[in-house]
Amino acid sequence: MRKRVEYNIKRYFQVACGTLIGAISVNTFLIPHHFLSGGVSGLALISHYLFNLPVGVMIVVLNIPLFIWAGRVLERDFIYIGAFGMIAFSVGVDLTQFLREAHFVDDAMLAAIYGGVVSGFGNGLVFRVENGNAGGADIPGRILRKQYSFNLGTVLFAINMIIVICSSVLFGVKPAMLTLISMYISASVLDKTIEGFDRKKVVFIISNKPQEIADAIMTEIGRGVTFLHGEGAYTGYHKELVYCVVGVTQLAGIKKIVEERDRYAFMTVQDAAEVLGRGFRPSI
Repeated sequence: MRKRVEYNIKRYFQVACGTLIGAISVNTFLIPHHFLSGGVSGLALISHYLFNLPVGVMIVVLNIPLFIWAGRVLERDFIYIGAFGMIAFSVGVDLTQFLREAHFVDDAMLAAIYGGVVSGFGNGLVFRVENGNAGGADIPGRILRKQYSFNLGTVLFAINMIIVICSSVLFGVKPAMLTLISMYISASVLDKTIEGFDRKKVVFIISNKPQEIADAIMTEIGRGVTFLHGEGAYTGYHKELVYCVVGVTQLAGIKKIVEERDRYAFMTVQDAAEVLGRGFRPSI
């Protein structure tokens, strides 16, 4: 029970940090150059540009019907953490609005790039946690995926395209194009943040000396090894496949071990975006 409470505290703290980073991006890079962001926050920015309404307040107002809809369909944990993330983001946007006057970046293209990077990293921190979200377009995306099996990425892309079109009509083509660039960079950084920057390598080795290679990997590299049972489709011979996950810097050592012990071994290397468990990052 205590471990679960600590896990939930960590989740909510990470969501708060991610939304604060996103709020800083909005006030530092987006608003000074009349850019938009995706989802509900993009609509809130439109209302701010047109009627000078407070962005944070509009984020809350626009999210209310979405959370009412979500309360009838989605699980409670998603709604609770989403409501927390939405409130944290809206409060963060209004509390950090003094950054709009700082003019850190005068060039619009640089603002679009940095805005996308910072907001993507903040959103990535939010989505890395279980059921992490901050309301907005994630709610209709999640509901449509649950009820009609729509692809979540397709739904969010469609919503963002509508916002970009509105931006081009209201504020001109150039801000809309730069908004699109910012959204693309944000999505790319978000994916990298969710997957993790600490990349690992998955190694499969087919050899006539599997035990010798496995022993060397465990003693010299310090990584665990698993044997997978395989059979050659042509020869019908049974073989033990050596399977292990290593860091990028350890891959050269694996290659050396295989080369020294069986120069005819067959080895494949694949990327692992995120590795959880003993010897790596704990799952909880």
